[in-house]
Amino acid sequence: MVQYELPRLPYDYDELEPYIDTETMTIHHKKHHQSYVDGLNKSLEEVGSASHPQYITSILSDLQLIPESGRRKINFFGGGFENHRLFWETMTPDGEGSPGGKLEDAIDVYYNSFKNFKQIFSDTATSIQGSGWCWLVFNSTYNKIEIISTENQTSPWTLQKMPLLGLDVWEHAYYLKHQNRRPDYINDWWNVVNWDYVENRFSELSG
Repeated sequence: MVQYELPRLPYDYDELEPYIDTETMTIHHKKHHQSYVDGLNKSLEEVGSASHPQYITSILSDLQLIPESGRRKINFFGGGFENHRLFWETMTPDGEGSPGGKLEDAIDVYYNSFKNFKQIFSDTATSIQGSGWCWLVFNSTYNKIEIISTENQTSPWTLQKMPLLGLDVWEHAYYLKHQNRRPDYINDWWNVVNWDYVENRFSELSG
């Protein structure tokens, strides 16, 4: 049976201070992410995981291969697992503030400037109603980057779009420090984005 495990963080729980607090990071990773790991393993077992050996991104990209009875759970728990795995990787205590290279060029083409890109991304994240994610994705069909949002734990992979950078705007991601001030959380998050990781991911996925 395919078994997923909680991935280790590439930094300690307190290293994103003061932008993301230690207690939120600890609970978010140990409790929330673990619940998605457990839910995904259970959901795969229920639909016969031996017949779905691919990594979760491949499964999410073609949920029609999953029995209808299990699609909703795998969309939720699989998305929750993979969304958070990427979320941790795209943050760093050594955030440099802006991208470079090929990604910077693409942002300039489609959003005129990094400043304009940040504003559009922030506005999109702020306007999400309820729980969800804001994403920078690569749309391989049109060979372009896009800003999109998804509800709950739905992954861009289900839309055949490759996530490059995602921001979790579920309240559990920020409520202990920022309470109901989502815009403040978003502004703080920009300080810990790991642009080196995002750039490398873009280069790999876009060819």
